[in-house]
Amino acid sequence: MSSSASAAAPARPRFPFWAQVLTGLGAGIVLGFLARSLSLGWLTETMATVGTIFVQLLRVLVVPLVLTALIVSITQLRKVTNAARLAVQTLLWFAITALVSVLIGITLGLLTNPGANASINTSGAEAVATQGSWLDFLKSLVPGNILGLEVSSKATEAAGSIAVTSSLSFNVLQLVVIGIALGAAALAAGEKAAPFIGFAESVLAVSQKLVWWVIKLAPIGSAALIGKAVASYGWDLLAPLAVFTVDVYVGCALVLFGLYPLLLKLNGLRVRRFFAGAWEAIVFAFVSRSSIGTLPLTQSAVTDKLGVSREYASFAVPLGATTKMDGCAAIYPALAAITVAQLFGVPLDITDYLLIAFVAVVGSAATAGLTGAVVMLTLTLSTLGLPLEGVGLLLAIDPILDMARTATNVAGQALVPTIVAKRNGILDQDRYDGVETSTPVRASEPEPATV
Repeated sequence: MSSSASAAAPARPRFPFWAQVLTGLGAGIVLGFLARSLSLGWLTETMATVGTIFVQLLRVLVVPLVLTALIVSITQLRKVTNAARLAVQTLLWFAITALVSVLIGITLGLLTNPGANASINTSGAEAVATQGSWLDFLKSLVPGNILGLEVSSKATEAAGSIAVTSSLSFNVLQLVVIGIALGAAALAAGEKAAPFIGFAESVLAVSQKLVWWVIKLAPIGSAALIGKAVASYGWDLLAPLAVFTVDVYVGCALVLFGLYPLLLKLNGLRVRRFFAGAWEAIVFAFVSRSSIGTLPLTQSAVTDKLGVSREYASFAVPLGATTKMDGCAAIYPALAAITVAQLFGVPLDITDYLLIAFVAVVGSAATAGLTGAVVMLTLTLSTLGLPLEGVGLLLAIDPILDMARTATNVAGQALVPTIVAKRNGILDQDRYDGVETSTPVRASEPEPATV
């Protein structure tokens, strides 16, 4: 290679972003153990505050990011040949991987009996306030307002007076419905919708830039989040549900490093290349516990490193970030349902296991890319007629489990567009094969207005 060619080659970062995040993770574990063993309450509180701020920064950008990403992604479909076929194939692969994932979860549960091996008292269990049923799921599809915002009020009594506090939240599933509807309407309106589409692209570009700034704080945020989890929970809380905890991690590992590589090989794609390209997004998902917060990283990995057509990826990746949840909506609810049934002595038969699989494939949108999977779990338990009090018993260790679940979610959100692109001849094979395998490079920020 000539010296001029060498000079033109981009410099590989000495300390790539994924390594920074993992370093933060390690530092957080050390700080968490110190805070727990030395009873350093101030350190635990500091890590909790920093972690909460990091997650809140991601959450505050969800509404503009998801809404505009879906609007732009739908309008981008006009540039894609056979867009309808690609959309159907994407949803089909979402369902296939979800079905296999839930079967893995059920198999693990039947082999290990996590509830029967749990040393936990169910007498004081209480149902959680946030619950989900099929009626709730159907009602949640209908937006209450244009931004899917919800206002809740809480009355508290102190010093003889009653104070009412109100908080504003959002329903991501409603955002998905609104975004798809607005995007479809913009497509149908044709040229008259050009200013609207341009505005959505501008807002999306700004939202992406803000999210990238927050993502750069991930090493600090990851240290705080894992440190707080270790300091708060430790082994004392994990021990009663040790088999269940191990099952969730093993199930996610089987999907992540078993099912996904198998599907890649069956479609003629090199496994190491895929993980080199998607690794940064997977690591960030592990520490942030947010598929939507990881969306820009996933998008960059799929298009810039894995070679998926940008026009197709701009549709498939945002859709996957809000509905494709193999960890939260397939593996976890299956294992949790079996655990709760065994804890409360409720026998399950083949019909119940079929229902678990059905809920995982059809109801996964209920998780909607947020941290945690309480709604999906309560949806599964209510479908089976299991005690919803069981959810409260599992919530204590949920942050520890959610890291593995979200990493699996994001890997699947990168996998499906890659496979569909390969099968339809819209994958840049040279770019896919050119991904570095030893040290994945820092993901570049996506081009403005392209999701």
